[in-house]
Amino acid sequence: MKIGFDNEKYLRIQSEHIRERIAQFDGKLYLELGGKLFDDHHASRVLPGFKPDSKLRMFAQLRDSLEIVIVISAEDIEQNKMRADLGITYDEDALRLRDEFMSRGFYVGSVVITHYDGQRAADQFRHRLERMGIKSYCHYLIDGYPHNVELIASDNGFGKNDYVETTRPLVIVTAPGPGSGKMAVCLSQLYGENKRGIRAGYAKFETFPVWNLPLKHPVNIAYEAATADLNDVNMIDPFHFDAYGKVAINYNRDIEIFPVLNALFEGIYGENPYKSPTDMGVNMVGFCISDDDVCCQASKDEIIRRYYDATNKLADGACNESEVSKIQMLFNQAKITTGDRRVTVAANERKNQTGVHCAAMEMEDGTIITSKTGDLLGCCAALLLNVMKHLAGIGHDVKLIPQSMIEPIQKTKIEYLLGNNPRLHTDEVLVAISVLSQRDENCRKALEQLPKLRGCQMHTTVMLGEVDRKILKRLGCGLTCDPVKKK
Repeated sequence: MKIGFDNEKYLRIQSEHIRERIAQFDGKLYLELGGKLFDDHHASRVLPGFKPDSKLRMFAQLRDSLEIVIVISAEDIEQNKMRADLGITYDEDALRLRDEFMSRGFYVGSVVITHYDGQRAADQFRHRLERMGIKSYCHYLIDGYPHNVELIASDNGFGKNDYVETTRPLVIVTAPGPGSGKMAVCLSQLYGENKRGIRAGYAKFETFPVWNLPLKHPVNIAYEAATADLNDVNMIDPFHFDAYGKVAINYNRDIEIFPVLNALFEGIYGENPYKSPTDMGVNMVGFCISDDDVCCQASKDEIIRRYYDATNKLADGACNESEVSKIQMLFNQAKITTGDRRVTVAANERKNQTGVHCAAMEMEDGTIITSKTGDLLGCCAALLLNVMKHLAGIGHDVKLIPQSMIEPIQKTKIEYLLGNNPRLHTDEVLVAISVLSQRDENCRKALEQLPKLRGCQMHTTVMLGEVDRKILKRLGCGLTCDPVKKK
């Protein structure tokens, strides 16, 4: 994989910048964390070289001076809101995040339940936290938030919220998902700290959009594609331009809320230390791009991937046409089409030739391997075998799994498990190869190639089932599918 991002430089200068921001205040900084603290695969896709756990590794350098506060909305608990990527509710994810952070040696101080208005499910969750020995606090709904500044910045506004006890200079405020109330928790804490004679600071840590890249840079366009369901729009920060005469990129929600934030800061401190929403950020990722061309190409690939993801969700009835239309508009801005994705073209060409559903994968050296749906194997399972054989130098005509082994598996799937599709999935193929590898040298060699699939791009002319998608995700393949459902 070509590298376009200097991860070590990022770890160094990002941690230095956060230390500098802490020092600007009374040694106390509330840092609102947007996006993912770990498993940031979007960043690693558009910035090749960025490690998915980079932010976590960076914060590890500050571990002794930071604590984490997890925020969750009572409304999300009440509605059993789900994380689509993990298939778990937000309250379960809050506990998962806590465990993940603590397993990595970070101190998680507490959980804050926001938008609290006596919701029964929120009360039950809080009792669960108490039984687990986890400190919890409640922040309440405030009439007129965020525009009624006079009420918000008063004892009847932020003053009604539980004051969250923190002990370390850097407090990272994170949440299972957007809309949890992270910013309001930070601002409420500033109010509470100020009442106690402490001039704490607030900053925002979001990777995208990258403020010091051009508005229409593919990396920033890819962010818009990733948030098409939220209808976020990248914009030139007008407050930053007015203050400094310099162009900086932010997004609509931060720009729209800045006048309110400005009034809240003035209500709490008498002045705002920031002249623009960009000023509030601490993101240094734009200074660590080492090869712009590589990042541009990776970002264009990501825009196309997001398009297919949206069209697949539309086919499943999980999103509306506006999300797809938004990404199609971004295609024009990035000057790309689906034809720019080589594996998409290859898979569809093979389908046109064979008349059945096909798949294609691009190797690291640019070689493209294809496959078709057969009587024994689906196109995805067949592709996996073809790729493994190619990488291991095994002839295409060699049968890694004998038909005599496949047929009993098919019989079990149909007769005993009452399935409709006799063809083997990727997990069944991998299990069969693993069993055979004990006595077959070719199967052993083929299995050893699996790590080489990480980062390879893949496309199928039909939407895959959950099992195949999960296997390919674990293998690290960049999968896209035509929005065509299996019949």
